[in-house]
Amino acid sequence: MFEEEEPVLRLKRLLKEAVAEEKFEDAARYIDELKEIAPHSLLKCSSDATTLDVRVRVRSVYIESRSQPLKGHYFFAYRIRITNNSNRPVQLLGRHWIITDANGKTEHVWGIGVIGEQPVILPNMGFEYSSACPLSTPSGRMEGEFEMKHIDKIGTRTFNVAIAPFSLSMFGDGTDAF
Repeated sequence: MFEEEEPVLRLKRLLKEAVAEEKFEDAARYIDELKEIAPHSLLKCSSDATTLDVRVRVRSVYIESRSQPLKGHYFFAYRIRITNNSNRPVQLLGRHWIITDANGKTEHVWGIGVIGEQPVILPNMGFEYSSACPLSTPSGRMEGEFEMKHIDKIGTRTFNVAIAPFSLSMFGDGTDAF
């Protein structure tokens, strides 16, 4: 059985069983082991953060049809929903991603806008888009920030909106899409 051979899945199963049986010392030991061998595995494949009334929610999924595990190519898609809960319009100007694979290799990616756009998000409205990330390992993590600006007054400064860390995992985490 694959789950018995794959250490992260085995530890997650043991952790779930230990919690269900109220064996909290065992559960703490399994968490420590997971933190050591795969810290990203404790993250969910989703995140939710709000900065200055701008909310960013993310959900990632493994795309088996675009992946080639035998060649070390793993492909993940993610969907982002940005909601402007403020009373001022904002424009997304740029992005900064920090992508870390299971080996701890980190890559920083900066870019203008998202998917070729610099969307204006009106008060109490949202913007959604999908994108993807290839990795050379079966799991990893992403986090970052969007550079934004209020556009209702000339000369306003830009500000950064956090994208909370989320897992990229071919094993998923059992969370539901939002």
